[in-house]
Amino acid sequence: MGDTTRGAEDPAGSGGGGTSASAPPNQALALAAMLFAVSMTFIDQTIVAIAAPDIVRELGLTSSQMQWVVNAYLLTLAAFFALGGRLSDLYGHRRVMLCGTLVFVVASALCGAVPSGDFAQAWLIGFRAVQGIGAAFMFPAALAVVIAVFPVERRGRALALFFGVSGALTAVGPLLGGWLTGWTWRAIFWVNVPVAVIAIVLTLLAHIPDRSRREPLDVPGAVLLALGMGLTVLGLQQSATWGWDSPATWACIAAGLVVLVVFCRFELRAAHPLVKLQVFRDRAFSVDMAVLFFAMLAFVPVFFFASVYAQVSLSASPNQAALYLLYFFIGFALASQWGGRILDKRGARPAIRLGTAVGAVGFALWAANLTKLSMHDQWLYAAIAGAGIGLLLAPASTDAVNRSIGASYGEVTGVTQTIRNFAASIGLAVFGTVLTHVTVSRVGETLRDAGVPSGTAHDAAQSIAESVTGNSDARQPTGDGRAAEIMRDSMHAIRVDFAEANQWVFYGMAGALVIAYLCSRFHPGTRVTTDDADAPSPASSPGGGRVGSP
Repeated sequence: MGDTTRGAEDPAGSGGGGTSASAPPNQALALAAMLFAVSMTFIDQTIVAIAAPDIVRELGLTSSQMQWVVNAYLLTLAAFFALGGRLSDLYGHRRVMLCGTLVFVVASALCGAVPSGDFAQAWLIGFRAVQGIGAAFMFPAALAVVIAVFPVERRGRALALFFGVSGALTAVGPLLGGWLTGWTWRAIFWVNVPVAVIAIVLTLLAHIPDRSRREPLDVPGAVLLALGMGLTVLGLQQSATWGWDSPATWACIAAGLVVLVVFCRFELRAAHPLVKLQVFRDRAFSVDMAVLFFAMLAFVPVFFFASVYAQVSLSASPNQAALYLLYFFIGFALASQWGGRILDKRGARPAIRLGTAVGAVGFALWAANLTKLSMHDQWLYAAIAGAGIGLLLAPASTDAVNRSIGASYGEVTGVTQTIRNFAASIGLAVFGTVLTHVTVSRVGETLRDAGVPSGTAHDAAQSIAESVTGNSDARQPTGDGRAAEIMRDSMHAIRVDFAEANQWVFYGMAGALVIAYLCSRFHPGTRVTTDDADAPSPASSPGGGRVGSP
């Protein structure tokens, strides 16, 4: 196959808007372009949290309103991923990637230009939601470009680099945010403009072919999926604010799940479905999805929980907390390259089995050492946890996309990213609840032992837990001056209490990786050896479609 793609080899598949079939794409430029594009989406998941105090102060927002600024982006991102992937298959990966980039960067510029006054909240939340839509269109299309440009025998290493670099950029967000907010918090949005320009220029220079399809868009399916994912993720996001005992929380989650069931039934009967659910008949694909789901319960939430732990228990600054996360990402980046090579040589099964096992051990050891309150005692375990995720992420994602029906790369990347974001939302909600509950219990006990009255101790512990998890509207604990003095004198014990609460979270992440390992045991070990668009679907082959020997 060399350096050409199926789209470049198939003149009839150019879609009328692509590069000439005789001109192969520049793989290096294509990969660099996609990395620049998706870097914005990864950085934006963490950079806004660093600027939150400045945004709240200048625009006069409450903490819950600021939480909506963060959640609006993540909500639309989760709701529209599958639609973005399907659009890239129908209209061309390059074209949709460029459109998504333009939507994202225009929304970013407008977020940075938010006016002060009564419209500030609606303006910022609205354009953050538009940012999420742009990212949902851009990311699966960008990933599909990388998959289409690289032949199957080199795809593992290419995607290992893609996920390794883009994933590590999540840790850059807090560092970059801290530096940019020294000038103005608006710069955290404006920085996306030059990055987008570079991505667009490199994309045009890479001569990436577009391969469109003459199929109708499943609009009802798109509406059902966006509504189902949106309601479910909304309920999970708001569980910390509304509470798990709130009817609104469970109404959103239950309604969302019902709509998703309706979506699945509709897709099975649709002539041109948004998602070809038949791909789940491939056992390897289903195992890949299960592994990604349980791994993402740990991978995305660890950014938040490790950062908060570092700032509260280790008394670290936001920038120091970002450096703390770099231990995790050093292991992640190095191991991701190894995982990609294993995939190319031996298939996905060895990499995902090893990765889930290493990740489970790493998170368990990390959890056991959180109460030592020293970064130097934890860096190795953080790196091991990161290495486990790095080993499995690219192989599981690549193996899943390789098994797409009719080489619908955009569609399947949209499915994988939807599942990943759904798992991340569940992880943040569940682990956040665990952290708050245990923190309230431990801190309340510490304050009562120090002589604070029971009611005051509980209120103070609740306030501390809510403030460090970002769910407080600046409510201050009540009590007399003596209680406040006891709290100040007990800060070391409170930091230990918070570390012990985080142990429950990190052990939970280790448990999620254990379940992912058990799922990986069911992988058949078959390998995809061709990406021919005319190959039989996975449903027609018990080994998983276009496969070779284990």
